[in-house]
Amino acid sequence: MPPQLPPLDLLLPLDRAGEPVPVVDGEPVLLDLYAHPGPRPGRTSVLRANMIATLDGAAQGPDGRSRSINGPADWRAFRVQRSVADVVLVGAGTARAEGYGPVSVPADLRAARADRGQRADLELAVVTRTGDLPDSLRGGDRPPLVVTSAACPALADLRAELGADRVLVAGDTDVDLTAALALLAERGLTRVLAEGGPRLLTDLLRAGLVDELCLTTSPLLVGGAAVRPVHAAQWFDPPLSASPAHLLHANGTLLGRWLVADA
Repeated sequence: MPPQLPPLDLLLPLDRAGEPVPVVDGEPVLLDLYAHPGPRPGRTSVLRANMIATLDGAAQGPDGRSRSINGPADWRAFRVQRSVADVVLVGAGTARAEGYGPVSVPADLRAARADRGQRADLELAVVTRTGDLPDSLRGGDRPPLVVTSAACPALADLRAELGADRVLVAGDTDVDLTAALALLAERGLTRVLAEGGPRLLTDLLRAGLVDELCLTTSPLLVGGAAVRPVHAAQWFDPPLSASPAHLLHANGTLLGRWLVADA
């Protein structure tokens, strides 16, 4: 367990308010709080989104990256969320900006993962319309799954480079996210953790595919013209509603888990 991870305090639910969440090997309390639920009736998968925002609503710092506004408390919850997922879903633009490589489960959380019957390896699925993958995801022994459409100009090249079984074609002219989740579920990847960016999260919300939003509030004010976690040119009509499942705190950072109502 990395020593820099901070203890947390549970603020919600109210009947557990003030309960400390110390840093212990295996993170049993956080694993309980972030247990990945099963799919809703009529669905084949359950999608949890994870995002961060500053106090003034920015999903990124001046460098255009979310990691410049996060901290140890966010990382502590984030690693647990990854450990309970089957697959991390991310947009290619975010994968490039944040320097994504193959994703893995921290050593201290692997035993609990095995006890739940999950695969040892955590998959990474990258959504791309153009087929432009970052160099950090090319040439390794753990290639990502690529989610694209039949109209992708690099479709043949992706299949040749990664293997046809690693390329999921969801949609004819554009990426159909509902079909993409169904294709992941066919591979047994039903617990989906969407890590952004804002454009992908917006599309997932518009499609009614987000079951939960884990939103970290960073105690920073950055100004500027940064994008929001949900960055849409048009208003949601009607607005989507959510209810809190829990709220954690450490050193000014708030870690909320929100249950998103059906659109």
